[in-house]
Amino acid sequence: AFGQCRHSTHLCQEPCNVPMNLDRRTFLQSSVALAAGIAHGAPLSRFTTPLRPQFLPNPSHNLRFETPVTVWDEALPLGNGLLGALVWGDGSPLKISLDRTDLWDLRPVPQYRSEDYSYERMREWVRDGRLDDLHRLYDDPYGNAGPTKIPAGRIELSIEGLEPFHQTWLDLANAAAAVEWQGGARAMVMVHATRQVGIVEIVGTENPIVNLIPPAFGGEVDDPAGPGKISPGDLASLGYEPPEVTSGDDFSAYTQKGWKGFFFAVAVVWQRIGDSWLAAWSIATHKETPKPLDLAMQRCRNALRTDFNRISWAHIEWWRNYWSESWIDVPNPIVERQWMLDNYKFGAATRKDTPPITLQGPWTADNGKIPPWKGDYHHDLNTELSYWPAYSGNHIDGAKGFVNWLWKTRRASKTWTKRFFGLEGLNVPMTADLRGRQIGGWHQYTHSATTGAWLAHHFYLHWRYTMDQKFLTERAWPYLREVAVFLEAVTEKQENGLRTLPLSSSPEINDNRLEAWFPSITNYDLALIRWLFGAAAELAAEVGEEAEAEKWRGVLVEMPKLAKDSEDGRLLVAEGIPLHASHRHFSHLMAIHPLGLIQRENGEEDQQTIRAALEEMKTLGTDWWTGYSFAWQASIAARAGDGAAAERALEIFSTAFCLRNSFHCNGDQSEYGLSKFRYRPFTLEGNFAAAAALQEMLLQSYSGVVRLFPAIPESWRDVSFRTLRTDGALLVSATRKEGVVTRVEIFPGFEGEQVRKVRLADPFGGAEFVVEIFPTLEIERVDGELRFDLPAAEGVGLVLKSEKEKQEKEKEKNKGDWDGF
Repeated sequence: AFGQCRHSTHLCQEPCNVPMNLDRRTFLQSSVALAAGIAHGAPLSRFTTPLRPQFLPNPSHNLRFETPVTVWDEALPLGNGLLGALVWGDGSPLKISLDRTDLWDLRPVPQYRSEDYSYERMREWVRDGRLDDLHRLYDDPYGNAGPTKIPAGRIELSIEGLEPFHQTWLDLANAAAAVEWQGGARAMVMVHATRQVGIVEIVGTENPIVNLIPPAFGGEVDDPAGPGKISPGDLASLGYEPPEVTSGDDFSAYTQKGWKGFFFAVAVVWQRIGDSWLAAWSIATHKETPKPLDLAMQRCRNALRTDFNRISWAHIEWWRNYWSESWIDVPNPIVERQWMLDNYKFGAATRKDTPPITLQGPWTADNGKIPPWKGDYHHDLNTELSYWPAYSGNHIDGAKGFVNWLWKTRRASKTWTKRFFGLEGLNVPMTADLRGRQIGGWHQYTHSATTGAWLAHHFYLHWRYTMDQKFLTERAWPYLREVAVFLEAVTEKQENGLRTLPLSSSPEINDNRLEAWFPSITNYDLALIRWLFGAAAELAAEVGEEAEAEKWRGVLVEMPKLAKDSEDGRLLVAEGIPLHASHRHFSHLMAIHPLGLIQRENGEEDQQTIRAALEEMKTLGTDWWTGYSFAWQASIAARAGDGAAAERALEIFSTAFCLRNSFHCNGDQSEYGLSKFRYRPFTLEGNFAAAAALQEMLLQSYSGVVRLFPAIPESWRDVSFRTLRTDGALLVSATRKEGVVTRVEIFPGFEGEQVRKVRLADPFGGAEFVVEIFPTLEIERVDGELRFDLPAAEGVGLVLKSEKEKQEKEKEKNKGDWDGF
């Protein structure tokens, strides 16, 4: 029953006992057996152990509820980057909310065809104080029913004769959701990792009654779309025709028409095999085929016909490889579990060839409403924070989905830049639809001049963390150059010879009042522009364009310095204007994190500025913070080397600002008064920023020096991580025991023949160490660093000498024991 290892990962270095001839129900029932067995103390299935190698989440990381989920936003999330599902309900019925990330109402915003729609007119109206006109043209269109992300519908399975509900859980390792009833009946649901199909298996019951429910796009409108709402109104405001429904003995399906020719089809097909009821569902659109219903049905029937040995293993193997990309082990169970849950959601929400993460990713609201904030692409932090963990977390394929989409929608952004600003180069609308087109909202931010710069930062990070020369020359450098061209054009020189922006804001300070426009350039805009010109010069030099590099160095010199308080050095919102009150968005601190223009490695002045930022947070308090504020604060604290503050922020995020399924819900859900925001629309950026912050505590490389455990609390005596990725494309693993780093491994995470010059802050504090894996490597100790040249095909292991001697003694002892045996 067992064969040789078939994995693409290098984890299995010993003979691998993964079953090769799994029967049809191995995937579903082994997952059930493991989670249920550990919960009850029952014996585990013989299939479960091989599914749990060292670097997979364990059952303590899973979601497990002893009461049924009764609302969609607390459901168990499943996904594969394109398809998404939320599993909830108690069996009367069991509900599976369906989503697909490219389902959009893409109607244009009619107000943006107006002759008044221009940067010049916006400047004029701001100057004249015409706030009502600004709201009418720029803000209010966001209350239109469309454009918006739209849901796909819901499957409801009503099961006769069920015993009472017992438990429900989400198995992170195998990406499967389960519901169990007293008496032993069970349901398992998955969204296949590599196929565009979902699978449902129910055992121990009669056949369920299947009800496939289309979204409420038609009918009466009780809550019409309109401005000033988190959700603009009922889905029925979109005014679609009723769906075309079809069904048979073993299937149910519908085709739904959307705006201007867009239509999609949803199908579910089922069959009975022995004591199991099995179903498959899929969603197809007319963008794939003129007959999406036929394609959806074909996918379902193929899945049911396919040998489950193959279909289950492909899903398991994808997730096993995903979990092998990086791993952490920290002594705080709350923080560690949240990292596992958030990394699971990142794997479920991203692929290199699917649309990037929207506000809710592949889990659009299933409540009859247009999704919160239209489920769009918010580029004033939401998309950016969502991809922070991908780089050091070594999930590079997931990050590709974002930069690939930004590149694909580049033409739409350039068209908008020319139309609105009247300038060449590239900027990006801050609120965008699937095609990257402006959809409106608070005008100060949706029409910001620096959104493109923040998005360009992800092209830069992708280059730095992969060192992919082709990506540099074909994507990163061209993208940054076009943004630089625009920023040079939109900034204006003053009498003192320095550049400024004619309109400058700092998201989302002063909301959408006139005061949100500041009298001088804000630190938010200034940090992004300074970073962009510096990065453009760097990349130009990398590709051999020295004249371009010199040009952007020259433009950078024309930008003013960041505005700081003269007494304590803290960053201001703008010159002479400090942050006066608690605020959720740390836009004025961009220079610290994520841009790294201010680093504690630069000396006392920068260290004081970072300390002052954290002190300002403490002084002003968290009254008007949302969940992502705590996640972002943790990263800033990690940059300051304050592990205790970072840990505290991540604990608060997890316990007070997440729903029980781990979705970040913006407002404070605790009774501790941590924030005056108490609402609960869920968005994902807080989750992913929290994962990135923990990685920032464990490994930092932004300064050019790799630092291990740079910001962990003193109480974290035993900590380890595996294959986190650095700036410079190194894969690093490290172990800390009883407060001492005992082992480090570094491997190249790039392709090609390059040699990497590695600077590693001495993890052993000057103590002796032994070189393994590449014992002939020459390592210098200079100024508290270990320095060496690492060839592309080589890795190195560094072991504390005392630890090595201890291991040798243990090895010799064990050898003697085996000899005696």
